[in-house]
Amino acid sequence: MGKRITVALDAMGGDYAPLETVKGAVDAVKELDVNIKLVGPAEQLHAELAKYQYDKERIEIVHASEVIGTDESPTMAIRRKKDSSLVVALNLVKNGEADAIVSAGSTGALLTGALLIVGRLPGVERPALGTCLPTKTGFTFLLDSGANVDCKPKYLEQFAKMGSVYVENVFGIKNPKVALVNIGAEKEKGNALTKETYELLEQTDTIHFTGNIEPRNIPYGEADVIVCDGFVGNTILKLSEGLAKTIFEILKGEIMQGFYKVGALILKTPFKNMKKFMDSDEIGGAPFIGLKSLVVKAHGSSNAKAFKNAVRQCVLFAEADIIGKIKDKI
Repeated sequence: MGKRITVALDAMGGDYAPLETVKGAVDAVKELDVNIKLVGPAEQLHAELAKYQYDKERIEIVHASEVIGTDESPTMAIRRKKDSSLVVALNLVKNGEADAIVSAGSTGALLTGALLIVGRLPGVERPALGTCLPTKTGFTFLLDSGANVDCKPKYLEQFAKMGSVYVENVFGIKNPKVALVNIGAEKEKGNALTKETYELLEQTDTIHFTGNIEPRNIPYGEADVIVCDGFVGNTILKLSEGLAKTIFEILKGEIMQGFYKVGALILKTPFKNMKKFMDSDEIGGAPFIGLKSLVVKAHGSSNAKAFKNAVRQCVLFAEADIIGKIKDKI
């Protein structure tokens, strides 16, 4: 058993903070070998924690008097709100008092703060936001999913390397298949970025590059790592989320009408299993890969289950020594 890691949890990040962040922290220490530093207004967090029974030595409250809103300029907020829950949590990681950070707060502020405070790994030109997408065969790891809207071919090559390390060591997939998002499978398709990136990936012998992948084929699980710029990645992510939600709503509406209600009970279990498989709360958050420490961005609407699983992701990340392996790869 290795050293128990400590995760700094931005207790004021997200739509349901601090109720769900605190409950997620309590659930995490009950189920995982981890310590939590809850960062936010001490009085408020103590009052919330008083509702639960837990190992008092495993959760520590770190006071922070300010909160960064989602409508604030990320750079200005990070610079001006030094005592915000997000900045204080990031500094805990920078100073070695925590091994990772989880936040469901402003994405822009988290990414900006992570770059300015935690910093990039040597050799990494741009860290990437990675997201797990459910597929027919399991999951595929999409990066970048929103951190870098404009990219160079070299960035995408590094995304492919970092994504391969993550998938191999966290998901246990040996020699993961890497594909480049494009408008066609042929090598000649695409714009200047994808064409140049294809040439680079084809010559990179430390990854298993399988060529281009069209977005419509991503759900079939044809690749383990999907590489693209942040604009394309974020578009794929948001379309996937909206489409999945719409399909479930349409199916539910159809099944609950008239005669079909008879079969609703029979279909309850398979639909429940499918919903669980598509549920982003099962993953917990998107890791910001390529930094000196792990930063996990949880969804703004995260509940306690999502925060617990985001912390679980930090534990797996640390146990697999992803940081050290990315250093070796890059």
